[in-house]
Amino acid sequence: MRHLHGLKKLNRTSSHRISMFRNLANSLIKHESITTTLPKAKALRKVIEPLITLSKISSLSNKRLVFSRLRDRSSVQKLFDTIGPRHVNRPGGYTRILKKGHRSGDSAPLAFMQILSEENDVENLKETISTK
Repeated sequence: MRHLHGLKKLNRTSSHRISMFRNLANSLIKHESITTTLPKAKALRKVIEPLITLSKISSLSNKRLVFSRLRDRSSVQKLFDTIGPRHVNRPGGYTRILKKGHRSGDSAPLAFMQILSEENDVENLKETISTK
């Protein structure tokens, strides 16, 4: 039984899924926005948001824990130097997923995922949506 499991398998083995999420998380941290399929983006949110929460407090144990998940020094450094301090006052919801349409080859639903840049970025987005 899978009660309270909460993990999407995405038709991959566990080692493939772990490395895929590691690569997606490193790309998202490096570029601060990526385009991927909608199910991958929704599953990646459960991976990246706890890492950003850990990066709000810069301690050696938090850095080691984040490094054990990402395995990339430059991503860990950027996470603790720029992204974590940017979200100190935010209680959660560090990422945004926007639907982008369907991929032409296999009609897979695409999504644009990004890390929020400012504290009032969500309010600016709501204002632009309401004016349209």
